[in-house]
Amino acid sequence: MTIRSNPPGALVYVDDYEIGTTPVSHNFTYYGTRKIRLVKDGYETLTLMQSIPPPWYQIPPLDFVTENLIPGEINDQRTLHFNLAPQMIVPTEELLRRAESMRGPIQPAGALLPSSPALGVPEPIPAPEGIGGQPVFPLSPGQR
Repeated sequence: MTIRSNPPGALVYVDDYEIGTTPVSHNFTYYGTRKIRLVKDGYETLTLMQSIPPPWYQIPPLDFVTENLIPGEINDQRTLHFNLAPQMIVPTEELLRRAESMRGPIQPAGALLPSSPALGVPEPIPAPEGIGGQPVFPLSPGQR
């Protein structure tokens, strides 16, 4: 399998294993869906699930004929080409504006109590009782 990118020089990971920088060739044994990730400074990281279907001579029952009756070895060579997009640099002013819009209005101190349902914090739950109405206390590690 050969992986190329535009621009070249991207670091390639196949199934989370680093195999080199593009253009790179790597032997593969298994067909199916492979996770491919390309990383390069100044460009968006590209992560995708790439399907690699088997060739016709690897499909059962044809694979029996091609592996046992045809002399020699058939090599399957795949070339994958990916285009990397330049990284978008957001101006500092835009980032600050987005952060301020996410903060919302400031609440005065003491406006919401910690056990307030408005915060989504439930009221305290009473301790469970054991036999005869006696409270149950958890054992510490040394008492077990």
